[in-house]
Amino acid sequence: MVPASSAGGLKVSEGARRLKAASSRGLAMDSLRAETRALEAEITALRRACVELPDPGVDTTRVRRSFQEIRQSDSEGWESSKDLRSRLGHLESELLFLSTLTGINIRNYSQRTEDIMNAEMTETGTKKVLQRHRLSGNCHMITFQLEFQILEIQNKESVSSVITDLSIIMEPTEYSELSEFVSRAEERRDLFMFFRSLHFFVEWCEYRKRTFKHFKEKYPEVVHLSEGASSSCMGIRSPRQPGFELVIVWRIQIDEEGKVLPKLDLLTQVPLQALELDKNRVVETAPFSFRTLLGVLGIEATLESLIKSLCTEEN
Repeated sequence: MVPASSAGGLKVSEGARRLKAASSRGLAMDSLRAETRALEAEITALRRACVELPDPGVDTTRVRRSFQEIRQSDSEGWESSKDLRSRLGHLESELLFLSTLTGINIRNYSQRTEDIMNAEMTETGTKKVLQRHRLSGNCHMITFQLEFQILEIQNKESVSSVITDLSIIMEPTEYSELSEFVSRAEERRDLFMFFRSLHFFVEWCEYRKRTFKHFKEKYPEVVHLSEGASSSCMGIRSPRQPGFELVIVWRIQIDEEGKVLPKLDLLTQVPLQALELDKNRVVETAPFSFRTLLGVLGIEATLESLIKSLCTEEN
């Protein structure tokens, strides 16, 4: 399926709010895991106390009372543990669903919070909280590291958040289109645009790779990929017309608003003798006709049509 292109960029505050919600889920999971382990350890200790026999001379009344308390605590502990496990399982299911849907996996995450207070803020009832976040992860084959700060301002009437600093580190990739996009996302401090555009960019890269691989396997003597499976160019050479070649250049662009769009162009390599015989200027107008075909037939059908037209006996 051809991936849909992304929508325009959203406001910083909305991106911060969505990321904060995702971050809260991760922190909630860590807290639940820790609390679950603590409860399990307490339950184990209580059970061990239940089976231990009292020493001779110990007040049996106190032992019976302690036993009843242990049983009550044990029962409450199990109920709390079950509830925590249920909540933890639900959060893990949500994160797995989001990871499967977006292709984005967060491997490491940390957060530090700092309260910012002064006399003026105390008088007006305003509270500022600075959150410092750090995370690393990947979107399919592309890995990244993020460091950003969120300033949350709370007063009696409302709560607002804004990203005050953003740093993105991308591992070296073959996709030169990402460099300018990352700089733009840092400048705008737009985390939501970064994740959304990265998701659609990777989807288009995967689709281009599958499409080129399909035609290479279907027409091995005609289709040539100069840069291998991840090539952004596909050559079509006629086995019956030496020196005649069509080159499909398939770029994936990210515009100013973070919208991801494919851009396909047709280049022609034709012997001089063929150009002299081309009275109808077919070669000259081929790139424009190619764009028209893309709008009518779509990417795959257009490439199939070009390959077949170049390989037929009469051509």
